[in-house]
Amino acid sequence: MNWSELLGALQDPIHILGFVGQGIFFTRFALQWVVSERRGESVIPIGFWWCSLVGGAISLVYFIQIASPPAVLGQMFGLVVYTRNLVLVYRKRRAAEAPPS
Repeated sequence: MNWSELLGALQDPIHILGFVGQGIFFTRFALQWVVSERRGESVIPIGFWWCSLVGGAISLVYFIQIASPPAVLGQMFGLVVYTRNLVLVYRKRRAAEAPPS
């Protein structure tokens, strides 16, 4: 893809959707890096999973629109993993906040 094709893609709403999805998805790496640097250890913050889920869902819509079966399958599997991780995180938080019985 050359620069003129890239600039043309930036005017197509479906490609803009794809760029937004990938941008949100990429943000998870930056977020994880910043949080880990601040804590001085490798950490996966909850925002990582939310960026993964939202960016992945937007990207899935894009990949369906451009008819890319490998990308659709990859995103579908990823969404299951991101959702499951969020369930586990919130379950652990709920258990920690529950009053002792």
